[in-house]
Amino acid sequence: MSTQPIRRQVESMKKSTWWLGLLAAASTFPAGAVNQEIRALFQPDPAHPNKNVFINKTPSSGYCAIYPEQCADNQVFSIELPVRFTSSRFMTAGFPLSLKVPASWRQVTVTNQDTRETEIVEMRVTGIGSRFELSDSAANLVGVSDILEGHQKLWTTSSWVYAPAPCQYSGVGAYSPTAYRFFWKTPVEAACTKVAAYLIPGMVFPTLDFAYELRTPNPLRMSSGLYTGSLNYTLGPGGDFDVGSQMYPDDSLLTLDFVLDVQHTLKVDLPPGGNKVSLEPAGGWQSWLESGRRPSRIYRDQPYYLSASSRFKVMMQCNSLGGTECHMGSPTGRSARVETTMTVPPGISGPGGADGWSGRLQYNTWIGPFQPVQYVDRKAGNLRFEIPERYFYSFLQPGVSDTLTGHITIIWDSEI
Repeated sequence: MSTQPIRRQVESMKKSTWWLGLLAAASTFPAGAVNQEIRALFQPDPAHPNKNVFINKTPSSGYCAIYPEQCADNQVFSIELPVRFTSSRFMTAGFPLSLKVPASWRQVTVTNQDTRETEIVEMRVTGIGSRFELSDSAANLVGVSDILEGHQKLWTTSSWVYAPAPCQYSGVGAYSPTAYRFFWKTPVEAACTKVAAYLIPGMVFPTLDFAYELRTPNPLRMSSGLYTGSLNYTLGPGGDFDVGSQMYPDDSLLTLDFVLDVQHTLKVDLPPGGNKVSLEPAGGWQSWLESGRRPSRIYRDQPYYLSASSRFKVMMQCNSLGGTECHMGSPTGRSARVETTMTVPPGISGPGGADGWSGRLQYNTWIGPFQPVQYVDRKAGNLRFEIPERYFYSFLQPGVSDTLTGHITIIWDSEI
């Protein structure tokens, strides 16, 4: 895009009303606080299973709400704070007006409201802007008739669309006779200074816009729920947000309230009829029925389909005295035991860190944690139900027909 700013005329303000407000505000600066919510959401996306990131859900306001195309081109996002900065006295020619923001990374601990698990979020401010208002028109202050020429001559380095180093240009400026809207990128935590070229009797920033960047934890390793935490910044001369040595805010503290909403998926699907499993030898019972040849294995592989975006655990429940074996029996008194082996889909690590873990389940015992390395969307796993060979002799008798039954329940649980 062109580096030349786009000028836009905005409605002129009533100077007399503003100036009375300035004189009243200059006499006292209350020490209040302002709160701003920063909200982000994680939901697994089947179309992009490798995109394991939080999506910003904080509504845009201020500069980027007015000029969304500019902010999209420069990859910034702004929030407008209802904080008013007012000059405590006039500014003489040569007076430096310096803006500095917390552009370095800072940490905040966020806590899951249900599980009390904690994670670290990092934040830095990447842009700053406002609409400064003057006590008189810029043209009158410098002794010209043209509005734009007045804004350009009022400062030694032209108008405020041009960001002084180390700040950087990030979008258009808009002006009226007594006001100028600007927005700058802040790549480093250092003062960005404009120098007055003429006497400025009074000045105010009625609101403050800022852009930010977050570094969030890996959502796949977080439990579902809301994670909340707060980060405090000071406002005013010498504070974290400093817009000039004699520009005083009506609130002295900014509290950012973080809300990270983690909405995981854990779903297990069985194919139609998959809840009823018939165990038999490979190739069926025909060889045993015709020749009495005892099979070497009696089992069934049952596929299942898993969708998971967070860690989980698995437990088996059945008629059992413990261990890996579940009881099967018949009305005639015959019995056997069956063991269940679970295999998870690739992309999920199990106990010991093995990808595509496979192992026997145990009665009434949680096994895990199982951790997706990416969002797994309806990937096939397997459950093998098998009767150990040592039990064949108790129910496989020539000329005897019987049916053994049992019930096995397998629980997948995301609450670790």
